Amino acid sequence: MKKIVFLVGALIMMAACAAPPTNVTTTTNSSAEVAAAPMTEADAIAKEKAVWDTLKARNYDAFANMLAADYIEVVPDAVRDKTATVNGVKDLEITDVTYADWRFIPVDRDASLLLYNATIKGKFKGQPFPEGPYRVASGWVNRDGKWQAIYYQETVVKPAPATPAASPAATPSASTAVSPAASPSSTTLPADAVARERMVWDALKRKDYDTFASYLDDAQVEVESTGVYDKAGTLNAIRMFDFSKAEASDFKTVKMSPNAELVNYLVTTPGPTLDKQWNTTIWVNRNGKWLALFHQGTEVAAPSASPSPSASPSPSPSTTATAK
Repeated sequence: MKKIVFLVGALIMMAACAAPPTNVTTTTNSSAEVAAAPMTEADAIAKEKAVWDTLKARNYDAFANMLAADYIEVVPDAVRDKTATVNGVKDLEITDVTYADWRFIPVDRDASLLLYNATIKGKFKGQPFPEGPYRVASGWVNRDGKWQAIYYQETVVKPAPATPAASPAATPSASTAVSPAASPSSTTLPADAVARERMVWDALKRKDYDTFASYLDDAQVEVESTGVYDKAGTLNAIRMFDFSKAEASDFKTVKMSPNAELVNYLVTTPGPTLDKQWNTTIWVNRNGKWLALFHQGTEVAAPSASPSPSASPSPSPSTTATAK
């Protein structure tokens, strides 16, 4: 997909010394999950702010306890697991976080998603980092009766173009939604999340927009640097780009719940400049049919000496900084 003005480096976590794992991450919760009270928007917001509070207080044990064992963070310079995230925040000093535009998305009984914008003030290794604002997605899951953060991704806010545009991240799994009945294609999606994602890209490459639409849930949401799009916005945007040369690689998956699965991967698109973007899609099983509910894209940035923040309580810090 086409790159949509993106992310300035931001994030809190360069301290993660090791490179992110390249193999698939698949730690799953048990099929008989211990019951937890349903998460509400108020609950999700309170928990998200509480995570930020642990970072401001530099209470690393409390921060780690709020993250699931299979937690994944997507920031410009890398995709990181829980260990790398917890290690990385120790060089972070957050003095203030301002929130806006909260949006709560129930995924299923045992998984929820919280979207918001965040402006963060602080330092990394004694140096100020860009404040943002950032578009943040934070995923929460029930693990043995306790709600824990499972996923975090941030994308720097950029002005919307005159004509709405989708990014390479706006894959079928990301940005367009159609009900299961909208197309017979939706009934043929495989159980494997990576295979589903590849089918989405195949449809985009051949400009098969009806099939692409059939892979999306009606409530699908896409987050890009230029805005947050619903199904209609995504379907309009994808027609403006040529995805024929885009290549997806470095797939990682996380089972959020029995009926929800996250898949993260890198999309590389040749052009005047090589465009690389981290993409994340959350798939949900609706009455036996897998559909893409959420997608977010973050432009890849090379690690830099200058720190920048990653905005999210449930997330972890990243240490990449790209000049604005």
